[in-house]
Amino acid sequence: QLQLVESGGGLVQPGGSLRLSCVTSGFTLDFAAMGWFRQAPGKEREGISCMFREHGSTYYSDSVKGRFTISRDAKNTVYLQMNMLKPEDTAVYYCVADSRYYRDCTRGADFASWGQGTQVTVSS
Repeated sequence: QLQLVESGGGLVQPGGSLRLSCVTSGFTLDFAAMGWFRQAPGKEREGISCMFREHGSTYYSDSVKGRFTISRDAKNTVYLQMNMLKPEDTAVYYCVADSRYYRDCTRGADFASWGQGTQVTVSS
């Protein structure tokens, strides 16, 4: 059974940085799309960054563009480098993956595999 396991969350001051990691285990697929969603208390789930194999592109939501960077290594570990963090970045962050092409990073339903989530809190 495929598993996605996130790590790297925690408490950080505004302006600080964190690096999230997502390790895949179990049945290993060559994912067509991998990325990150987040959900803050009382808010809807938000797709913030994805990588797409079919055209080698990346997606960033307007809320994180210029501050967050997604990357991936040969073992399908996905990273999210988060810089210049703001209090509004406080949320549970989820790693997502799917083997199908043409996924929409704004639609959680487009991703079959989800991690358990890791909490990121930005506060002074």
